[in-house]
Amino acid sequence: MVDAALIEKCSDPSLSTAIVEKFLAAAGSDDPLAITVRSNGRVVLIPKPTNTDQAMATVRDYVGSASVRVGLTQFPAGIGVTDVADLKPDLLDGCANLRTGTTMFAKVARIVTKWYGRPTNKELFGQMFDDAVYAWKTGNFEGTNVFRADDPGGPTFFVGKAGEPDASRPEAGMPEIDTDAPALESGANEVNGAGIRVDLSRIGGQK
Repeated sequence: MVDAALIEKCSDPSLSTAIVEKFLAAAGSDDPLAITVRSNGRVVLIPKPTNTDQAMATVRDYVGSASVRVGLTQFPAGIGVTDVADLKPDLLDGCANLRTGTTMFAKVARIVTKWYGRPTNKELFGQMFDDAVYAWKTGNFEGTNVFRADDPGGPTFFVGKAGEPDASRPEAGMPEIDTDAPALESGANEVNGAGIRVDLSRIGGQK
């Protein structure tokens, strides 16, 4: 479990610690060097990296030809860059990954919340959160590429009564898509678990 102090220090301030913990439990990892590679709907077995250099070498090997998720937030590597040489090791730094990943997830949450009409009914929180996680995993929500889309602004999640501040703002008071994202900065066809799953956990650490 990611330390709550690190979450509070490094996460986007528009998301409460509780929301970030819930997000990481649903879509993230406890390991800052975690790398998940999927190609043609299948998980690709990769050796577990033991340091940042090894991890970055693996990321650079696969970005551009497969869907690559990295770090605590399982951020989609390749978003915002056009050349693998531009990929930075801070993708695999715990604090930096939390900051980047939760900032992107907050934008995704605002896209989802806006689609729902920004309701204040707390009973809808679970559905909106699940949809935001779905969008994070797939890169899409209701035909919108959530990684490339403009940030609509507004709240992340309202969970209180009408007229109360967004309780996810501390300062204020799903089937997956079976396609890959081989192109840098695509994000539109990210995959995180649908289609054919191949359990490689029992295979020795060989490609």
